[in-house]
Amino acid sequence: MMTPKLAVFDVDGTLVDSRRSIAEAMAMAFTALSLPPPSYDATRRIVGLSLRPAIAELAPGLPERDYGRLADAYKDAFIANRAAGLVEPLYDGARDLVARLRAAGWRLGVATGKARRGVDAFLANHDFTGWFDAAFCADDGPGKPDPHMLQLVIDAVGADPADVVMIGDTSFDMAMARAAGVRAQGVAWGFHTVDEIAAGGAHHIADDMPALDVSLLGWAKAAP
Repeated sequence: MMTPKLAVFDVDGTLVDSRRSIAEAMAMAFTALSLPPPSYDATRRIVGLSLRPAIAELAPGLPERDYGRLADAYKDAFIANRAAGLVEPLYDGARDLVARLRAAGWRLGVATGKARRGVDAFLANHDFTGWFDAAFCADDGPGKPDPHMLQLVIDAVGADPADVVMIGDTSFDMAMARAAGVRAQGVAWGFHTVDEIAAGGAHHIADDMPALDVSLLGWAKAAP
């Protein structure tokens, strides 16, 4: 590659399998406020959003003044589960893929709906510290599908949007990528369905990690 490409990864549902941790923390948060817990299907649909818009979707009847209480309860539940040893595992092949891209000279970034504490835990728990050139999250400004956090990664690395691919498992990731003018690469193993990801504007959706590898390398070779 004459020009280094920048691969920006979502975390939940893309690099780590956080289905159990997110669903359990959300159920615990709702229970703490004596609210009926949302179904898994309802919860999976909001993964990727910042907490306040996610809460608005999951609890439309909740007074807005209570959003902060529910958000805090979710954070507390997540931290408690992590302290109890519930670690979100990497998907098979995720570490190898990131390592191959890094060894091939790609620049790497993270754009995630996690809080900064969650980003730090992800990097530390999976020995990824120092692997990514930039990482921005829900604490850094407007959340997905707003392109703000992705643009922060692009600016921090000094990349041209034509050389950037956003990799994620939700329609929010794809809409964010499109809004930032970069390639929208979907993955089919996370929270949103293939149809939902396609509706978000994905240029391509990979069925598994090897297919993602092939797609990224093919795009890099074809890109000017």
